[in-house]
Amino acid sequence: MKPLLSIRNLHVSFNTYAGKVHAVRGIDLTVEKGETLAIVGESGSGKSVTSKAIMGLLPKQNALVEQGEILYEGRDLLSLNKKEMIKIRRSEIAVIFQDPMTALNPTMKVGKQVVEGAIGHQKLNKKEANNLAMDLFDMVGIPNPEIRIHQYPHEFSGGMRQRVVIAMALANKPKLLIADEPTTALDVTIQAQILDLLRDIQQKTGTSIIFITHDLGVVANIADAVAVMYAGQIVEKGKVEEVFHEPVHPYNWGLLNSMPNMETKGKLYSIPGSPPDLIHPPKGDAFAPRNEFALAIDYKQAPPTFHVSETHSAKTWLLHPQAPKINYKKVKGDLETELEVKLNHNDVLLKVSNLKKHFKLPSKQILKAVDGISLEIKKGETLGLVGESGCGKSTTGRTLIGLYEPTEGEILYNKVPLNETSKKEFSQKIQMIFQDPYASLDPRKKVEDIIAEGLDIHRLVKDKQERQKKVQTLLDAVGLQSDHAQRFPHEFSGGQRQRIGIARALAVEPELIIADEPISALDVSIQAQVVNLLKKLQKDRNLTYLFIAHDLSMVKYISDRIGVMYLGAMVEMASSDDLYKNPLHPYTQALLSAVPVPDPVVEKTRERIILEGNLPSPVNPPQGCQFRTRCPFATEKCAEIPQWREVEKDHWVACHYA
Repeated sequence: MKPLLSIRNLHVSFNTYAGKVHAVRGIDLTVEKGETLAIVGESGSGKSVTSKAIMGLLPKQNALVEQGEILYEGRDLLSLNKKEMIKIRRSEIAVIFQDPMTALNPTMKVGKQVVEGAIGHQKLNKKEANNLAMDLFDMVGIPNPEIRIHQYPHEFSGGMRQRVVIAMALANKPKLLIADEPTTALDVTIQAQILDLLRDIQQKTGTSIIFITHDLGVVANIADAVAVMYAGQIVEKGKVEEVFHEPVHPYNWGLLNSMPNMETKGKLYSIPGSPPDLIHPPKGDAFAPRNEFALAIDYKQAPPTFHVSETHSAKTWLLHPQAPKINYKKVKGDLETELEVKLNHNDVLLKVSNLKKHFKLPSKQILKAVDGISLEIKKGETLGLVGESGCGKSTTGRTLIGLYEPTEGEILYNKVPLNETSKKEFSQKIQMIFQDPYASLDPRKKVEDIIAEGLDIHRLVKDKQERQKKVQTLLDAVGLQSDHAQRFPHEFSGGQRQRIGIARALAVEPELIIADEPISALDVSIQAQVVNLLKKLQKDRNLTYLFIAHDLSMVKYISDRIGVMYLGAMVEMASSDDLYKNPLHPYTQALLSAVPVPDPVVEKTRERIILEGNLPSPVNPPQGCQFRTRCPFATEKCAEIPQWREVEKDHWVACHYA
């Protein structure tokens, strides 16, 4: 049986002011009917360029398909004219983009947007179009479709908007669905819902899926086959079990080792160095400079494709019969070097009592972003803060650092109330690392001035020479080079920009750092570098962290204790091990069950607690236990407010039945 899609020797380049970028360099791929193929790799590896080439969406002004074929049911998509390609996109191949808000027209009702393409293709009247929209909304799990089709995108949550985009993609019953990072911006609970939805749709319709992501846990959950991309080439491909359980390319080893699971201890492996400059692609193996097992031939000649089995192949000289044999499992064991931080956690550095932060809305309503939380952060520890988007995690962090004035409650720093400490003194002791390193760095300033801004404000250096020396020391501490001081933020990668943000936070020698989603925008290999750096700095400088994130496996790895927030309230807090082994609150149990595990056998057999519905509005939260509207175990008792109580030593929960 012929494959639905076959890509042969595809080369795509872009003409830029700096020169020609060879973005895709001779890839071969097939997608069978009813199969899910995952394409994984770091940013810039060519994943999205490949998907845009399939869809005919490459920018005409500077993109060039230099050679190759993209055969869809035997037809070469690259040979079709604009009109023919539009027809294919309307009826045969559909795409789900990463950011649903940019894919939806904010001025048009979502029901009309969903069926807009189908109206012309299927020649539907208004009533038929409305019925189709409601059927599609029902298929993708949007409740009350008869009401929701008449609403606008801003009236939907992020997860619901992604469901709208999926409904739009399914309107013409496509044979191939390309999902480009469709769950990256979503919480683990919503991500689990979307993955289950895509799998259910595939079983009902037989649609083939190309799933582009850098999250190996998601790949293990949904994929039948996997292609690993690096520097514009496919370096390994095979069935999902082969690629995860019998990996043969060193780059794939690095990706698999970079992801912590709930059991991971010690130092995370991080791939050294950076991907090559594809304006001047390397002569040999593109991964050789970052490969600790590189052979002499890797620097001289690019490896051919070696076949491990009929379905499993890779481009690495390590598969040559004369190459040394390396035991991947032994390598994996060697990488887990212990980096434990043993500190005295008895002294409380920051104590928060009944903290509230409410915002007044134009409609005279009150948005209760943080509604009465209490917590302690001890010297030298890392307290993780987790929960879905909109639960109040970031607002808590911003209120603690003084970016927001608290509505109510008390904040004690070293037993001194915040309102009795000068803002200048307080800002020196507490610093923040922001989620988006590019948005938080002044694009008009050089790195030296960005890092030294705090030194200047607090007058911590005497002269220019001392200032430069201090900046050089900070750059060295975060793993950047001295010449980086004279560059601007746009000249750095995402991981390097986050290191600059960390250096800026360290400049004033703070005692507490609030890290607000500091790794969510980074590739898994870069995440490992940043987390290892944070742990090393904590050990060297006796730092205390409040680590805010929605990736529970990474929070479990880095944190001593974890607090779980839901709708502005704390619902559970315990040591990271206790929370993982014995979660007491149903919401914590649901969060943990939704975390994808980078193992296809485990991922496809484990049971999940799928939360129904959306996070209620903090403007009008439910009475009593705020989780009761989504809790699978809720009873009449849950209409009463649960008491925040210590169930076991240092294990706190707010639930009637825990």
